[in-house]
Amino acid sequence: MDSFLIRGGSRLKGKIEISGSKNSALPILAACLMGEGKTTLHSVPRLSDIDSMIKLIGELGCHVYRHDAPSAVSGDAPALNGPLDIEVTDKKQCEARYDIVKTMRASICVLGPLLAARGKAIVSIPGGCAIGDRPVDLHVRGLQKLGAEFRTENGNIVGEVKGRLKGCRMYLGGAQGPTVLGTINVMCAAALAEGETVLVGAACEPEVVDCAELLIKMGAKIKGHGTPEIRIEGVEKLSGTQHRIIPDRIECGTFMIAAAITNGELELKQCNADHLIAVSDRLDEVGVKMERENGTMYTSSVRRLNTVEMTTQPYPGFPTDLQAQLMALLCLGDGISVITERIFPDRFLHVGELNRMGARIRKEGPTAIIQGVKELHGAPVMASDLRASAALVLAALVAKGTTRIDRVYHIDRGYEKIEQKLRAVGADIERVKEK
Repeated sequence: MDSFLIRGGSRLKGKIEISGSKNSALPILAACLMGEGKTTLHSVPRLSDIDSMIKLIGELGCHVYRHDAPSAVSGDAPALNGPLDIEVTDKKQCEARYDIVKTMRASICVLGPLLAARGKAIVSIPGGCAIGDRPVDLHVRGLQKLGAEFRTENGNIVGEVKGRLKGCRMYLGGAQGPTVLGTINVMCAAALAEGETVLVGAACEPEVVDCAELLIKMGAKIKGHGTPEIRIEGVEKLSGTQHRIIPDRIECGTFMIAAAITNGELELKQCNADHLIAVSDRLDEVGVKMERENGTMYTSSVRRLNTVEMTTQPYPGFPTDLQAQLMALLCLGDGISVITERIFPDRFLHVGELNRMGARIRKEGPTAIIQGVKELHGAPVMASDLRASAALVLAALVAKGTTRIDRVYHIDRGYEKIEQKLRAVGADIERVKEK
């Protein structure tokens, strides 16, 4: 099991290329199950979750080929990812096995495409990060309204369709707001359904828009993606195409915070600042300087960090996936900051580990109260989930002394070559193997 050793105190400076979005690539890979012919995807990041999804769609009858990576952007920056070719060669397989699904919640994204394209889906109830309850009932309910019938067997969701799915008007909202993967799952299924489907209360995230753009290139008729009402006119077939995955807004936000916490200067290449409006707003209040120009974000900060209040919300609000990273930054704020988690109220497993490094954070229900301190100290800590591990890396970059972060397989699920990217801009970080 790998760990990171990070010696804090280095000021980050230089260029980082932002990878393609993990949260966009995963459902898009699942959507490729519906295409006839070859689909080529560009900017698919090399991550353990992506590897799991590639293995899954491979077992579901897709031939997948990864091209060699292009050369590095500059200097010591790592080469990222070559194009990915996907072609469906066997349409008989309909089961997403537990061995793969247990590691990755996004496996549920094959449910809609399989039902629409093959009439049957057997999907193990998903796993993923331990950040709170994330039920899939909205996925199932939406697909039921399109005509699918469901039952549970041996820990699996079993769905079947008699004939063709049929479009309808439905509400997709849930107790915690819109569902991103649920919206994508139902949208994919509706693309091959008979008649028109209207999704009311749909998620507006850029990842939903990206998948809709892929489906449109494949021949789907979709309007309104990026708004709470999406209209889909079903077609009889979808064809292979070419598509570039959007930049990873969570990775970009993480590196923006890395520049701020180390009082550094980073030039973040291949990013979409429009996807980070709420994040930029909060960082601006903290005292972070940001300038955008032609897909590049220039980020730097002053020594004195202001305090802020922040509540996570569905897009375009502040994303829950950057809550832990912002908390790490606010540990060094000049006063008291307040973070309220509205998406996953239990997503505070990083609080205890940050406190081990000298932070002063108190949790009260879905709210964390952060009393800023003058400095953090290196310590042995343990990553509990993907974004918590990123927060610990950020804290370690500025901590006095050496921090050892165990279980970094979590961070490998969502950040492509993070230690190489950080080393290229001056961080003292190394990956070590457990003896």
